[in-house]
Amino acid sequence: MYKIGVIGDKESVWGFKAVGLHTQACESSEEAANALHRMAKEEYAIIYITESLCAELTGDMDQYRSQPLPAIIPIPGREGSLGIGMRNVKNAVEKAVGVDLLFGGE
Repeated sequence: MYKIGVIGDKESVWGFKAVGLHTQACESSEEAANALHRMAKEEYAIIYITESLCAELTGDMDQYRSQPLPAIIPIPGREGSLGIGMRNVKNAVEKAVGVDLLFGGE
């Protein structure tokens, strides 16, 4: 059975644990990379990861982009949104459709 995981700083993942998701609080990007690879091997279908860690783990996340699972989804952390999640949506739409439908080239 597939699982859903959340990786981020303690303050950002605490609420997800309260609703029953598997969480991994990380103090460093190395710790987050290890958690990401472990969750991918343990058949997590969705892995939410705070945007601040996404910025540091680009190489680690790239190796999963061409695979159907896990879906790695950036979420805002305690510092708020860094725009990484929205940029990923924009890039995915451009790749699928061939044109920037969401932002009109902004």
